[in-house]
Amino acid sequence: VYRLWVVVTILAAGGFLLYRFGVHREAGIAQPAAVHTSDLLRAIALGSLALIVILSVSSISSERGTLADSVLSRGISRYQYFLAKWHARTLVVVTTFAAMAFAMLGLFHFLLTDDLTFGGCVAAVVTISALLAAVVAAGVAVGSLSNSTVVGITALWIFLYGSGLLMALLPYSLPTPEKVLARLPYVLQGEYNLHALTDWVFGGIVTAIGLAIVGMMGFSRKDV
Repeated sequence: VYRLWVVVTILAAGGFLLYRFGVHREAGIAQPAAVHTSDLLRAIALGSLALIVILSVSSISSERGTLADSVLSRGISRYQYFLAKWHARTLVVVTTFAAMAFAMLGLFHFLLTDDLTFGGCVAAVVTISALLAAVVAAGVAVGSLSNSTVVGITALWIFLYGSGLLMALLPYSLPTPEKVLARLPYVLQGEYNLHALTDWVFGGIVTAIGLAIVGMMGFSRKDV
């Protein structure tokens, strides 16, 4: 699943970049990097959710048959087992996305009309990474409480869609994933509020830790 995610993302991003570069060269139409890069980053983040959900939920639920032996044979507690799975999935997803995103940003910087800033690129990647980290934590937590991977994936999608609908009802002044992703073109150009970005990242970290604590407490009491 991980290799499929990386390969599909690279192929899709490469095709999109070549198309935009061809239009820029042959038709002479200005292709602002910030607009197209923000569209690509948003598409990658949202399009990758399906595979990220599978990766995070299956981290524990797929080992139900050997879970007791895995914990006992290694001489570790359930808390250590859960934390290891959570940290591993978070590190893999966030670092992989960040590496692919910075590679794409570098290519867009050289091939299209340059209106990107280094600080804006870092801010955009950190913004999306905070969102993905919260999704991973929710996936690992749900996977630790479910008896099968399919049930866990279904439950997580219901949770994500339900959370999205509830956040759509929040006042406009409060940041939501939809509003934050819509502002990515301006963020890439360096037009962002550092205080608001810090609050968003802090909120993502707190959400991830809160979901992980819920999953860890439930997993410690669940029969394996």
